[in-house]
Amino acid sequence: MKKFLYIAVVLITTLTSCKKYYFDTGIHDPKYIGTTLQYLQEKKPLFDTTLTVIKLAEMESVLSNPNDPYTFFAPMSGSIRNAIYRLNRSLETSGKDTVSQLSQIDKSVWRNNLSLYIFKGANLLKDYPQRDTISFQAFPGQGYNSYSNRVMNIGVIFNDAGGVTYAGYRQLFLAYIPDLSNPQVALANAPVATSDIQTNTGVIHVLRKNKHNFGFNTTRFIDEVIAAGIKPPTP
Repeated sequence: MKKFLYIAVVLITTLTSCKKYYFDTGIHDPKYIGTTLQYLQEKKPLFDTTLTVIKLAEMESVLSNPNDPYTFFAPMSGSIRNAIYRLNRSLETSGKDTVSQLSQIDKSVWRNNLSLYIFKGANLLKDYPQRDTISFQAFPGQGYNSYSNRVMNIGVIFNDAGGVTYAGYRQLFLAYIPDLSNPQVALANAPVATSDIQTNTGVIHVLRKNKHNFGFNTTRFIDEVIAAGIKPPTP
């Protein structure tokens, strides 16, 4: 226990002194020798369900091409399981069979929703503009086209420290815009837990699983799944 506490203190000191903008998943080597897909595979306990969704969406090549880099706001497996849990509760309420296998959900649904997390180019936290939820008019972040050309809001929250405005740690946010005609209203926010993991094929920003359900708007995700049709489970 003492050894664990010592390591924790060292990590916190290192994070503070180096001014790295990592929020709650610990320090990491920002340079990874391998593709984005390989990184996720290496961290499979966190991304096992995510990897299944990438495969079902047939988007493995998007995260593996060194000649065409992408930034991936990676949802952890827990956020996908949260969405499936909500889906199944909705199906139960309607008297319908629940989903027991991810492959029962149509490929188009997985591809459409996974695309919301992928953006052209390799962008680090420092490349995104400031966002302030209290002074949103002054610091609104910025709209970026996702892989599916859906406009998403991305911005960096500058936290306060020691009574000094914007002097604290910086946290990256990806947000779904429900109404594109009102891009600053009712955004569905997904905070980043660990940022700036640089791979041979782009950049990974890992989202916090306990603050995010896959697809951003679970009601919309459920409607998409039902509209596309649910396949029977395979034996």
